[in-house]
Amino acid sequence: MNKETTLIYITVGSAEEAKTIGRKLVEERLAASVNIFDNIHSIYWWGGQIQEEPEAVLIAKTKNALVSELIEKVKAMHSYELPCIVSLPIADGHGPFLDWIREETKRTV
Repeated sequence: MNKETTLIYITVGSAEEAKTIGRKLVEERLAASVNIFDNIHSIYWWGGQIQEEPEAVLIAKTKNALVSELIEKVKAMHSYELPCIVSLPIADGHGPFLDWIREETKRTV
């Protein structure tokens, strides 16, 4: 069982914003990798009414020790007033891949 790695689910307003944030997370080694899903159709409550907008989703792979720092970096770069940034702990998975996540993120943590 793995207790050291996590996926971070983030929604943003466009693929370009996703690429900008994703690249920064990887450059700063806050994430080992980021996947971007473009053309997501989101339906949500905001401003007292139902909204429908296109969005993009980032899924960042990182270790638990970096979650707070990663969230702060995303908040600083994000265009939304209230961005969706949630951590989804990885319960288990392919051991060598999970080792790779730990090796490729900041080594000072």
